Amino acid sequence: MAAAAAGGRRAKAPRGAAGRRRPRAAVPGAEGRPRVAAGRPVDEEVSSDSEPESPSLGRRRRREAAEEEVEETPQEKKLRLAKLYLEELRQYEEEQAAEEEEETQTTDLIGDRLKEDVLEQKGRLQRLVAKDVQPPDPASIRVLRGHQLPVTCLVISPDDRFIFSASKDGAVIKWEVESGKRLCVVPGGKKGTEEQHMGHASHVLCMAISSDGKYLATGDRNKLIMIWDAATCKRLHIFTGHHDAVSGLSFRKGTHQLYSASHDRCVKVWDVAENAYVETLFGHQDVITGLDSLSRECCVTAGGRDGTVRLWKIPEESQLVFYGHQGSIDCIQLINEEHMVSGADDGSVALWGLTKKKPLALARQAHGTQDSQGLQQPYWISAVAALRNSDLLATGSHSASVKLWKSSEGFRKLEPLWDIPLVGFVNSLKFSAAGDFLVAGIGQEHRLGRWWRVKEAKNSICIIPLRRKAAAPSPEAPAGS
Repeated sequence: MAAAAAGGRRAKAPRGAAGRRRPRAAVPGAEGRPRVAAGRPVDEEVSSDSEPESPSLGRRRRREAAEEEVEETPQEKKLRLAKLYLEELRQYEEEQAAEEEEETQTTDLIGDRLKEDVLEQKGRLQRLVAKDVQPPDPASIRVLRGHQLPVTCLVISPDDRFIFSASKDGAVIKWEVESGKRLCVVPGGKKGTEEQHMGHASHVLCMAISSDGKYLATGDRNKLIMIWDAATCKRLHIFTGHHDAVSGLSFRKGTHQLYSASHDRCVKVWDVAENAYVETLFGHQDVITGLDSLSRECCVTAGGRDGTVRLWKIPEESQLVFYGHQGSIDCIQLINEEHMVSGADDGSVALWGLTKKKPLALARQAHGTQDSQGLQQPYWISAVAALRNSDLLATGSHSASVKLWKSSEGFRKLEPLWDIPLVGFVNSLKFSAAGDFLVAGIGQEHRLGRWWRVKEAKNSICIIPLRRKAAAPSPEAPAGS
């Protein structure tokens, strides 16, 4: 009876088995069929699809499993498991080594980038790129014509795709870098037509673009600051408040805070996103001719014939005064958060550290001299540019060339690199963010006056490709002060 019960009993599905219970088809003679049971463990899961086994077969399997358990002592089991674990570790390490070979380069790049970010925030980043710059080929310079009068200012969009320029004709033009096409032209109007006319009705002297590329700001001789949508060239707002020509504009990096400088000797702060005036700062004793800013809540200005460069600390409402040039300081630009370059009409170019009141380096008669009424006079420095956070600089005059410079020894030395032939007054210079081209705004006259006229010059935008030697990535050096 027990045998009959065993023969008719169905195997129970194990707990957690994958299959659902299904009715088993009767297999004649299954009870007496011999089965191989060697090596099967006692706790083997049995599927609901398996055949029933005889009691004698089950007893034999349990006996064999018990013998196997007796054969492996606890120490032997530990040894076996340790060997298995070590083999798994070996395989894992081999796989990791293969992956690390691929990831090492990426990890190094990330580490370098983090190091750069820290140095940049401290204002001490200086990428050493000047040594790799090749002499520019004059035949590769592209000339964009569109302005009727001398180009006075220009900016490059943060993505390096567009150039915005303005001139004494009051026009603002948006160019595409790749094709050189004019994408948008806002013509200048006649004086007194500001209300009916969308654009400027007098000389445009300065412009700036926000670091997100959203807003363009332009300033003119008629005391006005116009805010534009950079994408559509649609005028959004007009800021009034200056009492003389607006000569310098700069957006604080990462914000829509705008700084403006004027011939009325003051600096004003605006919130462009809110269309709001914030405050006015006073200090210069002569007209302000240039202004620049970066991420910190401060800006630097060139004070014309008062002979000073000033650093304005906006929250503290304080200023630092720097002396070094002998003539009128006409242009200025920050290199990083701690260093700047300026140019003056005495022909000198100065490198400054914001912790020193005197220049760290000074190049006199940087563009040579000219014969003026029987006297040798230095060529005025009318524009300066710096490739941000690097050792590469550019200066312009009306000496028929743009000069590239290398700042070395922690900004304590200025070394001339190459001359780029360009005829006319270089009224504005800007490096692309990537440093692969330099843009010059050329005019027959100086942007601030009509002291000379270079008749053979063309009022134009010149795009100068900058070629570099094929070399390993340049090291970054923390800049000295």
